[in-house]
Amino acid sequence: MAPLLKWARGLLRRAPWTPLRFPTAGFQVIPTSEYFPVNIGDLFASNKYQVVGKLGFGSTSTVWLARNLHEHGFTTCRDEFRTYELIDKANPSHPGHRHVRTALDTFTIDRPGGAHQCLVQQPMWDSWKDLLRRNPAGRFSEVLLKGGLLHLLHALDYLHTECKLVHTDIKADNILHAIVDQGILESFVKEEMETPSARKYVDGAPVYVSRRFGLPKDFGRIVLSDFGCAVRGDLKRNHDAQPNVYRSPEVMLEAPWSYPADIWNVGAMIWDVFQGRHLFHGQDPTGKGYLTRAHLAEVVGLLGPPLLDLLKRGVRTKEFFSEEGQWIADVPIPQGTSLDTAEHFLNGKNKAMFLEFVRGMLAWRPEDRKTARELLQDPWLNTWEISD
Repeated sequence: MAPLLKWARGLLRRAPWTPLRFPTAGFQVIPTSEYFPVNIGDLFASNKYQVVGKLGFGSTSTVWLARNLHEHGFTTCRDEFRTYELIDKANPSHPGHRHVRTALDTFTIDRPGGAHQCLVQQPMWDSWKDLLRRNPAGRFSEVLLKGGLLHLLHALDYLHTECKLVHTDIKADNILHAIVDQGILESFVKEEMETPSARKYVDGAPVYVSRRFGLPKDFGRIVLSDFGCAVRGDLKRNHDAQPNVYRSPEVMLEAPWSYPADIWNVGAMIWDVFQGRHLFHGQDPTGKGYLTRAHLAEVVGLLGPPLLDLLKRGVRTKEFFSEEGQWIADVPIPQGTSLDTAEHFLNGKNKAMFLEFVRGMLAWRPEDRKTARELLQDPWLNTWEISD
């Protein structure tokens, strides 16, 4: 079955699909708690979309696979709207457009207590996080990393230059693979029909266990998703943002930040997918878990002290540094750390080129970091075999 909006012209004249009848028995019932009141088999948007299974959920949304009965395709529906109108109006001819997840449609469900808004998107296969879990090595190969980063940086260049957006939440969960093997969608529906998803009931409404797609025969392009935390980049701000271990120095210091915060985020995230561990942890020695002072101490240990002009911009600088730029927070700076010792899998010229690539992202001052477009031209990223 063709993806939504990519059907042949003649297909538009075909009769709508008939809604499927999903099993009403033969499934496991599990204990109750919070719920999202949708039934597999429900129809929405004037009977245009039929829910066929639950793919997952996040802090603000649930993701469902749906059949487009009018246009003979599959979509995903979720309740996230911020920034998608802006993304859809940007330049579709930009090479990064196809690497950013866009909205196909929106609709509203009227119900007691207020309307519920739904966003319709192309279904996607597993995220980088899922791919890491499937890999016994727990890390990406160099080839897989380079290919993925080329797509990801195209996506960021599109967001930063065409959409004027800062993503602020770049992590393995939000980097997805496009679906090119349509058979996994058909298999998903067949499995739901033959083995209904386990569920629980809360006040009579079901909550389903998520069902995963199978392994595709072919893997599609990388697509950056989840813009629920995205903000305008042409309006600098200093509020807290980003996943803890990926927070940039300017975010931690509450200095004005914009697009370069995403670049730092990518540089730090590379360690998770390529080295199999965090570059920074931020675990405070008092046992209180993640604290900014512990994270900043790690950055100082890895990169050396920051320049005074950056420190002068931060609202929180005085908590961590003296007026002369000396570290004063009550947590020790790790000794003997460096980007060189933090990288464990490369050697010689290849390692040197990789670390130079990373240093283009992991710089204290935002203005010292390369842009996504500049990083796309990096020699390490564009050389598939590097010999000493």
